[in-house]
Amino acid sequence: MTTTDQDAFYVLTGLLLTPAQFPAVLADDYAAACEALELEPWEAGYGLVLGQDADGARWTLVTHDAALVACAVAAWDCGLEYELEPPERTVIASLPGWPLELTVQTPGIPDPHDPADAEGPLLTPPDPAAWGPAQRRLGADEIGRNWHQWLQQTGTDVRFTDPGSGPRHPGVARALAEAAAYLRTPPPAGRVRSAPAGENARAVRADGPGWSLVARTDDIAFLLLDDEPGEVLPVGRGPELPGLLDGLDRLARDQG
Repeated sequence: MTTTDQDAFYVLTGLLLTPAQFPAVLADDYAAACEALELEPWEAGYGLVLGQDADGARWTLVTHDAALVACAVAAWDCGLEYELEPPERTVIASLPGWPLELTVQTPGIPDPHDPADAEGPLLTPPDPAAWGPAQRRLGADEIGRNWHQWLQQTGTDVRFTDPGSGPRHPGVARALAEAAAYLRTPPPAGRVRSAPAGENARAVRADGPGWSLVARTDDIAFLLLDDEPGEVLPVGRGPELPGLLDGLDRLARDQG
């Protein structure tokens, strides 16, 4: 628990907002994600702390101590307890609402609800029944978290990488071409991200206007498109995908 404006604040979770890691629900890249929260795209990034006040209202605190939030997230990911209390001097904004839906709440206080006295725009999770850029990016996040499950559910015989490896899908072809263009003209920080995926492979994530790509450097890719609501399109290895993924991985590491 931490305090803000003399009121109790109960921390539920924390998120990083940095060039290398940010809530994709907000935008395709780091600078745009900061803009969505009316923050300057500071190179060191921020930490987002989601919680409730004593009345149960949802609030998102923004701290410039991203390292503190990173430590908390790392501990929680390992199943360890960590009491996240950003010092008041590091909290630069208190934003009403949450950008993501949480399934947990603080016991003993009212259910989570929007603040009644909020000033400025209210942060709200995207409508799960709709389809658009935010839902597309959340879908890509889900695939990244459950890669092997999606791989088992989807056959790898569908290939869109070039005319010699299967049927051409215009939306997939456009997305792959725009991803390849990133290798020639690097995009804003955060458009391409990479992380270890085990077995000497890397998990690659790239976003662009109307598309999101999720892949492993040793495997296939999945694409989600704004123009294809709810569809997950597999992209087979073919002759071009391995080089594209390796290039995107190098780009992400260079920008990171």
